[in-house]
Amino acid sequence: MGLVLFLLLIVAPLLELYVIIQVAQVIGGWETIALLVIESAIGAWLLKRQGLSVIRRVAEAVDQGRVPGKEMVDGLLLLVAGALMLAPGFLGDVIGYLLLLPPTRAVIRAPLMRRFDKGGFGRFGSMFAGAAGPAGSTFVGSFRVRSTGDIIDVSGRDHRDRPSIEP
Repeated sequence: MGLVLFLLLIVAPLLELYVIIQVAQVIGGWETIALLVIESAIGAWLLKRQGLSVIRRVAEAVDQGRVPGKEMVDGLLLLVAGALMLAPGFLGDVIGYLLLLPPTRAVIRAPLMRRFDKGGFGRFGSMFAGAAGPAGSTFVGSFRVRSTGDIIDVSGRDHRDRPSIEP
């Protein structure tokens, strides 16, 4: 884990900086900055389109009564793509663009789905699984279920007499 963090926090930014400097020497400094801004704008537009598509697919899966596992992993990969494209640099943008493409995302999604099925990320999810997690984290607040109008409060209090604000 330490090696991965070292690579992500030290080596990756230095590599990005090296590539930016090399591109600037070939095409010029202002042109490099313009290219980074243009590719970020295109990436943001593509990310928005793919994100809305994933949201639509999640809604369809829920309407069909099935768990939207594949769609949620796609959303996670789009989140990673957005984070990579947020930081200036060509290498992160290339990886982000690859994650925006559905066929490339499907290749990366398959091993993630297998790991989720095996429970490989159980410790992360257990913090947020119930009203009180192992670290003592608690959820505070309540929300109204639209179909029945019942109020579900994760803290265990009864709020049936209190009016609520519908979203």
